[in-house]
Amino acid sequence: MICSRTIFCAILCLVSLSYIMTPLNSPAGQSPGMTQSEWHDYERLDFVVAGQPSILIMPKNAAPGNPWVWRAEWFGDRHGPQVSLELLKRGWHLAYINASDRYGSPAAIAIFDAYYQRLTKDFNLAPKMVMEGFSRGGLYAFNFAATYPQRVAALYLDAPALDLKSWPGYQKSRWAEVAENYGLTVEELATSPVSPLDRIGPVLQAGIPIIGVSGDADVVVPLTENLAVLEKRYRAGGGTIEIIIKPGAGHHPHSIEDPTPIVDFILTHAKY
Repeated sequence: MICSRTIFCAILCLVSLSYIMTPLNSPAGQSPGMTQSEWHDYERLDFVVAGQPSILIMPKNAAPGNPWVWRAEWFGDRHGPQVSLELLKRGWHLAYINASDRYGSPAAIAIFDAYYQRLTKDFNLAPKMVMEGFSRGGLYAFNFAATYPQRVAALYLDAPALDLKSWPGYQKSRWAEVAENYGLTVEELATSPVSPLDRIGPVLQAGIPIIGVSGDADVVVPLTENLAVLEKRYRAGGGTIEIIIKPGAGHHPHSIEDPTPIVDFILTHAKY
């Protein structure tokens, strides 16, 4: 029986060939096409990697080792930036690349790989980072960690989609698109072990700590079908996982008003 990691990596290798990486030999801050602006009074750099728009927010004074946090999806003020902002204050960089509508597939992971290479080589960021997976970003964050566990220091999952059959589920408007992104037929997708909940093994084996947040009234990405399943399996395997439940809360708003518990977990457990 072929394991889920083998299936996913085989697809990833094929898809990666279609993506051309942005040259990696340009000095940081001097790449053609890079623009500078501000975000929350921090320097913001916009540039293109693998044909996709990407962002890097620079701390005022970088912490030793150049730690960074990577928002897998939903960059900006509308989607709970509290943790990212607090880490910026502490000298962390904040990263984002747009791989939207690829559902954490090998196509998305290939884009993420190109971006990771760019940031660690041109900007000398730490070899391990903390990845934030918000909503559908959970598909991206967890599948990246399962594919490249040596690159991830911790996962912060917020109302995360972790099972394609839960979200987007069998929506006619999306299911065929998801299958196409994964290089599978609609029928194959229903049984292929490509969702994060099918790929816990590599993340658990690497000892990646996980902090999760979810509302117990979320009907968009139900807690019982996603984060609660991960928590049960991860604990059973001896993994480090902490879950914060928001009683009566739905899918929005993301994060928690005071991000201290999440930030403390990251600073305590993330070894970059």
